[in-house]
Amino acid sequence: MKLATQDKPFYSSEIEQKLLEIKDMGFDAFEIDGAYLIEKFDKVEAAVRNTSVDISSVCGGYRGWIGDFNEERRMQAISDIENILKRAGSIGAKGIVVPAAWGMFSLRLPPMVPPRSPEEDRYVLLDSLKRLDNIAGSTGTAIFLEPLNRYEDHMINTLETAKQLICDGGFKNVKITADFFHMNIEEKNIAESILKYKEFIGHVHIADSHRYQPGDGHLDFVEGFRALLDIDYKGYMAFECRVLGENPAEEYKKSVEYIKECIARARWSKCKN
Repeated sequence: MKLATQDKPFYSSEIEQKLLEIKDMGFDAFEIDGAYLIEKFDKVEAAVRNTSVDISSVCGGYRGWIGDFNEERRMQAISDIENILKRAGSIGAKGIVVPAAWGMFSLRLPPMVPPRSPEEDRYVLLDSLKRLDNIAGSTGTAIFLEPLNRYEDHMINTLETAKQLICDGGFKNVKITADFFHMNIEEKNIAESILKYKEFIGHVHIADSHRYQPGDGHLDFVEGFRALLDIDYKGYMAFECRVLGENPAEEYKKSVEYIKECIARARWSKCKN
């Protein structure tokens, strides 16, 4: 399992120096913002070549959502994602993380009645994913469909829902992002869900129970990592978290060390049994 990170305020604004700092902190790769990739593609391409630090994946950086209530914004999201994936594929990035939507609607918050029925949600998502599946296939990348918790999205909250959409659409280039923070809220047991949906997991996000750096909350990463080892997961685990502490860069480095220790403990417990 390889570690990646998203951008942080304490990293350099210059991409080549940023990648070197990421490597020095103990990461294997960078999960880049899609808009940054498009706007500074030549610099990103050169930085990857000069530093040998990979771009693992893309997260964000496009307008609208694939499950947007507004049709114009939905089509804008698909168009932006297509442009991002063309660039991502050309530098070896594995794919882009895509939720149905973020912060658009929650059934757990007022008014609690969405402007679209569940059947209409499903139709829209299947249509968007069909288009993106084709785009990903043509660019040698993948769509990493991400279930979010019930307070951030109302359409895809569990690995089961994401898996069902993939199966119903017969998609070949759509996989699931298993996010430990969201799974901690929505899955009965993180490790069991990883084992159950092993064929569909293509990417992993990690953050602790409160969305800050791993090791600062109460999540049991060892059991989750052991499940990833059991399914022979060889993809990236990208840190997607805020950082607490008076010295965020130092705390973040400690978190990387903590996660590597958790991986080692997971390997040891697997061998022991």
